[in-house]
Amino acid sequence: MSGRTAPRTTARTVLLALGELLAWWVALALLWLALVTTVDTLELIVGACAAAAGALLARAGRRAVTWR
Repeated sequence: MSGRTAPRTTARTVLLALGELLAWWVALALLWLALVTTVDTLELIVGACAAAAGALLARAGRRAVTWR
């Protein structure tokens, strides 16, 4: 019986982690867009990459503090 609940727990954990990363990415991408003066393709690519790196670091930092 415990074999059945483990994959569900793992899937839930993965979905929560992806949701947190997505929330951080959206927040940081919007901040980037608010601060940038010109919006062209290169700026959008750099902003998306910077927001992704920031989201990963924010999640890692939160996990290090809360031990989750």
